[in-house]
Amino acid sequence: MTGTLINIATVLIGGTLGLIFGSRLPERMRKTVVAGLGLFTAAIGVQMFLETQNPIIVLGSILLGGILGEWWRIEDGLTNLGGFLEARFIGSKSNPLEAPAPQPESAPRQRFIRGFLTASLVFCVGPMTILGSIQDGLSSDYSLLAIKSVLDGFAALAFASTLGIGVLFSALTVFVFQGGISLLAAQAQAVITPAMMSEMTAAGGLLLIGLAISSLLELKPIRAGNFLPALVLAPLIVGILRALGIG
Repeated sequence: MTGTLINIATVLIGGTLGLIFGSRLPERMRKTVVAGLGLFTAAIGVQMFLETQNPIIVLGSILLGGILGEWWRIEDGLTNLGGFLEARFIGSKSNPLEAPAPQPESAPRQRFIRGFLTASLVFCVGPMTILGSIQDGLSSDYSLLAIKSVLDGFAALAFASTLGIGVLFSALTVFVFQGGISLLAAQAQAVITPAMMSEMTAAGGLLLIGLAISSLLELKPIRAGNFLPALVLAPLIVGILRALGIG
């Protein structure tokens, strides 16, 4: 868990610095920064996708994962979580004796949720997250997560300067996701093979591309969070094909 704690610290530090200094940037400059992050995220996603050894497996995992994600409404759940965190820690307090009137979602809340979702997905999707967490949990070697932490710290700085304080709350997602993998590291290493990791990485790359297109470049709305089951389905499909003697 040491690497995860370091990662959380860098996200909080980077995000705080982004909040402090980001407001000094003109709106036009902040939009350009977000666009640059979108292009970089898309490029990383393409690089990750090229790890695949069988694109059909990635396609199957993405399609099935999207169906399951829509059925389970994962993105709605993450959005509601972001809204709860915003209301609980950031939102203004109202008189508990007065029934709140239904109001359309405000721009600050939308910005909070967007920052929370974007940062959570970027920080938790990728091979360094999986490999680093397993390495940290098995041998207490957090060197890979330390490298990831530095990258996430700079990303948090850039994200928070444009997307706001919601980015800091993505540290909760990092804690649950990476910490959970570290605790289950022994079982994960026994099950996940290099081939499984390649397809999981490729599926994660497509998620990052979708995130860049939707949240950062704002080219087309894509519920990228609903594709998260693909990260589990991709290695599962590899295992099934191998068991059938196909892969």
